[in-house]
Amino acid sequence: MKVVKVCIIGASGFVGGELLRVLLQHSGVEVVCATSRRFKGEYVYRVHPNLRGFTQLRFVEPSLDAALKADAAFLALPHGESVKWTPKLYESGITVVDLSADFRLKDPNAYVEWYGWPGPHPYPDLLERAVYGLPELHRDELVNARLIAVPGCMATASVLMLAPLAKFGLIGAVPPVIDAKIGSSGAGAEGSVVDLHSYRTYVVRPYEPARHRHIAEIEQELSLLAGRKVRVAFTPHAVDLVRGIFTTGHVFVDKLPSEVDMWKYYRALYGNAKFVRVVRDRLGLSHYPNVKYVLGTNVADVGFELDPRTSRVITFAAIDNLVRGAAGQAVQAFNIVMGFPEGEGLSQIPVAPL
Repeated sequence: MKVVKVCIIGASGFVGGELLRVLLQHSGVEVVCATSRRFKGEYVYRVHPNLRGFTQLRFVEPSLDAALKADAAFLALPHGESVKWTPKLYESGITVVDLSADFRLKDPNAYVEWYGWPGPHPYPDLLERAVYGLPELHRDELVNARLIAVPGCMATASVLMLAPLAKFGLIGAVPPVIDAKIGSSGAGAEGSVVDLHSYRTYVVRPYEPARHRHIAEIEQELSLLAGRKVRVAFTPHAVDLVRGIFTTGHVFVDKLPSEVDMWKYYRALYGNAKFVRVVRDRLGLSHYPNVKYVLGTNVADVGFELDPRTSRVITFAAIDNLVRGAAGQAVQAFNIVMGFPEGEGLSQIPVAPL
């Protein structure tokens, strides 16, 4: 197997730590640099103690020179920062895997509306070349891609659970309603005061209930599948978890599909998907997707239920926000780009009990 040299820009945060954890187990990757302004010169394992004994890497100052020693760069940077790095890296010939939102939206003006940028995206040509890194929907485009825009975590869960309904014409004029719940790690390693343990414990707290920025990605991807403009109503909630996202979607339909048809729709899209499991089991301990059984892995569990009384299709998705919602999905897309087996570095079985 060939070996690809990788640099992780912004490696000291939660996502950077997960990138290191996954890529250090990847037989086709050599991590040649991990950057951090705050911790430059320090051993990586002193910031990510779970990596003690697995690497002797030290953090280095973020620089273009450091990144150019690699064949690929993973950018685990805040929104609005990746766009400062990506053009130069792309021009140098490096494969760029961007985990920020800076290249996810195809409409240059959408960054003004959803991210508060002062003007349209400054690199519309790169927006056109960027591939939205959701492998189950964009696998063919990812082959030999040079710029991967890794999806947002809640967008990932929402799109995966609703994609079969969009593709097979079940989403009508009434916007689907999406309820999302996310653990505290979604706020990053330097979250606000309300993400401190004493404020977060026992909490179920809505935030950005009408204008969360992941709406833009969800609508973009569902619209592509449906072949027309799709709008969604989306409300996220902070809950008392460290990891995990659970989404519930409510789709009101003119004619309720049968259970057999629903299985056909999900299997048509995910029948060969390595990391998507359709969970709707009348027996066993878990009848529907459950965050508990995906933690620490790149697995996405999706499922559905039918409500004849209100002519409603209910959908579910459970993912680990740091793995399938960020680092794991980034590596999955990277594997496709580089021609590695899709599951390389990502084949951990979920731990239970947890």
